[in-house]
Amino acid sequence: MKEDQLKAIERASEPYRQRLKDHVLYRDLKTVEDIRTFMEDHVFAVWDFMSLLKFLQRELTCVRVPWTPEKDPVIARFINEIVHGEESDINELGEPKSHYAMYLDAMEEIGASTEQIRTFSERAIRGFKPVDVLKYTGVSKSVFEFVKFSFDVIATGKTHLVAAAFTFGREDVIPDMFFEILRDKKEEGTNYGKLVYYLERHIELDGDEHGPLSLKMVASLCGDDPVKWKEVEKVSIEALEKRIALWDGISEKIRARVTA
Repeated sequence: MKEDQLKAIERASEPYRQRLKDHVLYRDLKTVEDIRTFMEDHVFAVWDFMSLLKFLQRELTCVRVPWTPEKDPVIARFINEIVHGEESDINELGEPKSHYAMYLDAMEEIGASTEQIRTFSERAIRGFKPVDVLKYTGVSKSVFEFVKFSFDVIATGKTHLVAAAFTFGREDVIPDMFFEILRDKKEEGTNYGKLVYYLERHIELDGDEHGPLSLKMVASLCGDDPVKWKEVEKVSIEALEKRIALWDGISEKIRARVTA
């Protein structure tokens, strides 16, 4: 039953995944200025990914005292492995650093503004609700709706729904155009090594294992409960829709800047 349910979700979400794969945004990325615009909004997706991940770590591994063994060590290892890579990877200088921090470094290197995301994260650290801080920082509607959706899912407290958003809605396609633009700039004498390193690490760590393991996680959490499977399908499609809307918003910003 689990295999059939996963295939059903993949069939239902295929049109949305195809829309992401074929999105016009990838054709709009033509210059370093376009990449800057992309990163200034996309960084919020890099940030809120960690909240989904930390919820799953709390629920699927043991972060309590006294320690107790988890029911599924394969999934526990999977989550801990992602946390290790995302929260304490090694940067291009061999220094321990989170992927979020690496992304900020890459933004600064390429000349993208980090003002909005830094204002946002500083206030979030001080305990303000993320959605309230988003309003304060004045992010675009697509960014606001993207992050709000993630925290709405987290607020349900349902692990299978958070796993669905994490599994089906979080995969970023790194366009080849990124590398082409950066390679051309390097040939011209400008080297954006931090961004290239981040992109390469993103691809390397994703590997071939994370996809199947994340699906196993969803299947384990849903079991033979048809209600949970229906909820997972709904959240999976909503997560993809939010990602498409985020890409729409970034594309509109790039085109507005180009035609201004």
